[in-house]
Amino acid sequence: MSLIEQMQHVHTVAELRPLIVQIPYARFLGFSVEGEDTELIGRLTCNPSHYGNALIRAVHGGAIGALMELTATAQLLLLPELQRMPKIINVTHEYLRGAQDTDFVLARASITRHGRRVATVNVTAWVDNPDKPVAAANAHFLLAD
Repeated sequence: MSLIEQMQHVHTVAELRPLIVQIPYARFLGFSVEGEDTELIGRLTCNPSHYGNALIRAVHGGAIGALMELTATAQLLLLPELQRMPKIINVTHEYLRGAQDTDFVLARASITRHGRRVATVNVTAWVDNPDKPVAAANAHFLLAD
């Protein structure tokens, strides 16, 4: 069964986990998903290759940006009417404060609008407290041709 066919049978985070493992980019980054039902949280397990400044163990903005984009994509994969893999149209990242001396960064995505062809997703990333985000993103995705 192809990834697209498997994707159409995904309705919960637990069903999504095996698909995320099949994405080489997600495996390379150490990205995984947590949560129950459709309450998805993306997790980036940090290692030295993710550091922009190794002296203070500050996570590179590119790694945080990748976490937010993958979290947004994973959230869209839970849409029951999705027929194909979502494609990013554009994304805007806002880096709010440093994510340093941490073993992981978490992110949560919320779909603010979606139609048949396009979806808008907001994402926030944090280290210890979701009320103190380290970064935020707003992304638009193409859902259908």
